[in-house]
Amino acid sequence: MTPDNDPSPPFGALAPNTAQAAIIALAHHTGLKHGAFRPTLSRLLDFIRPGPLDMRYQGASFRFHHRDSATERGALLNPDYNLDELKFLRAHLRDGGVFVDVGANVGTYALALARDVGTAGRVIAIEPHPVTQARLAFNKAASGCGQQVRLVRAAAGDGDGELLIETDGDNLAASRIVAGNASGKAIRVPSQRLQRILEEAGAARIDALKIDVEGYEDRVLTGFFRQAPPALWPKAVVIEHLSRHEWRDDCIADMASRGYAVAGRTHSNTLLERS
Repeated sequence: MTPDNDPSPPFGALAPNTAQAAIIALAHHTGLKHGAFRPTLSRLLDFIRPGPLDMRYQGASFRFHHRDSATERGALLNPDYNLDELKFLRAHLRDGGVFVDVGANVGTYALALARDVGTAGRVIAIEPHPVTQARLAFNKAASGCGQQVRLVRAAAGDGDGELLIETDGDNLAASRIVAGNASGKAIRVPSQRLQRILEEAGAARIDALKIDVEGYEDRVLTGFFRQAPPALWPKAVVIEHLSRHEWRDDCIADMASRGYAVAGRTHSNTLLERS
């Protein structure tokens, strides 16, 4: 399935061929699924047949552009990709629940968890990069998600207006918000406060939230917690901490001061629960 205005071939048309399927299966069942090996396997897959690959991941359908995105490589080659984080978020979601994905990328969280909230629930997937937005929209349609998944084509920020984003090297998944020293490759995108995004989406509560915005997490969250009513604070949070050295404020410490406790940590993320 594809969006009505998308000329791409329908999902399934780019399924792995026999040789590619064998490489993916080898990765899934060995240590080759881990990060150090993924770029090499991705180049091998592309040598056999260039282009993206259609695969199922965590119950959803994805067209993985694995050569230019570490996230898409990870989900293609590792069936346990972000599994600890997904298990934690699922423990706080139920039918009719609300999940907010800040920095949704191509939907490996948002679309995987859409089944958990069901048609009565709501997933708000916030993604500013236009290329990634298009991939997310394709994956949403391919996964058969309806109105319960709302795509927000903007960056969550500390104000309403515009921000500049640029891609880190050849990894589209590492696109980040930059200041005035941006290169000529930076893209201007709309920006909205998280509280405004939630209000426009009609969300009165958040059961679980994941945020990964490459070092801009503090600007999104600190103002949100300062201004939003406690009824809107998420019950569970997964926050990417690899770029915390770029934070102006320690937003994990700020959440701890507001009653959140660290429930666990993975290589990339801190998991918090609201008391």
